[in-house]
Amino acid sequence: MTEQQTPQRRRGRGGRERILAAADALFEAQGITGTSMEQVAAAAPVSKRTLYAHFPAKDDLVVGHLRNLVESGRTLEGVLDRNDLTPEERILALFTAPEADPIRGCPFIDAAAEFPDPTSPVHQFAAEQKRRLVRLLADLTSELGVANPLVLAEQLAVLVDGAASRSMALNDASCIQHAKNAAQALLAAATPGR
Repeated sequence: MTEQQTPQRRRGRGGRERILAAADALFEAQGITGTSMEQVAAAAPVSKRTLYAHFPAKDDLVVGHLRNLVESGRTLEGVLDRNDLTPEERILALFTAPEADPIRGCPFIDAAAEFPDPTSPVHQFAAEQKRRLVRLLADLTSELGVANPLVLAEQLAVLVDGAASRSMALNDASCIQHAKNAAQALLAAATPGR
């Protein structure tokens, strides 16, 4: 065969994206600690050398995975950035039942639970995303003119996280509707003239 007839595979192109896509699927299916780096390399498919060149440790891969979810808007919080909805609609959209079966809950809560050391880079990234949720909610509740936007934001965040955890543990989307009803009551109490 001549060089033109030999199929050539491009090396080094798209390896990071394939690794993150494989990690997304494996972490969702079997959990973070239940997934080995070797499984990710095989599913990508990339060599272990390529995997470790992009992500020197599993913590790096998990943070990369979580960051990828945030940047792609594939987290529940992504709805808070939508400009086609009113602030109240964006808040209530957090309480939309997932179509997945089984229900997977919040990837940040899952990651923090699987990396319980608060000094771990994974736990720290997950905690920052939970703080970011409160900041986004505080901005929206401020737009609604509530007296204490940060307090209401914390209450709504507890409902969001509780609904995600409970619906995942019970594999029951009705938990989300109960939380939505509570969020509507909180919003109505905080904005009586609306």
